[in-house]
Amino acid sequence: MTENILSERDAMQYSPLALAFLGDSVYEQLVRQRILIKANTSAANLHSATTKKVCAVFQSKAYDVIFPLLSETEVSVLKRGRNASGCSAPKSANIVDYRRATAVECLFGFLQLTGRKERLEELINIILEKTEEEN
Repeated sequence: MTENILSERDAMQYSPLALAFLGDSVYEQLVRQRILIKANTSAANLHSATTKKVCAVFQSKAYDVIFPLLSETEVSVLKRGRNASGCSAPKSANIVDYRRATAVECLFGFLQLTGRKERLEELINIILEKTEEEN
């Protein structure tokens, strides 16, 4: 299967919520892979560990971790995701956390579409390392 890689300009043509739609799955897959590699344990334990890191509250913390490290373009994408209309927060998160989580997912979708896999790896590693240091 050939992978379609878009230019930044073409990727910016997608709505922030469309980018977040893709980024949600990219972010979760990266988290799942790291959790599995770190601890070969039962599926229930893997699921529990994953859900703690893919929820809106955690992703809102991730926003703070990565924001200072982003390029101008990445900040622009992040802000587009944060300011996207049509977001309604689930009961488990407030609207601020939910919008910031959407922003992170938007960035991850953008990076995936533009073929920036090394940057995705770098950001998820930073997120997981910095948040583990806090706990």
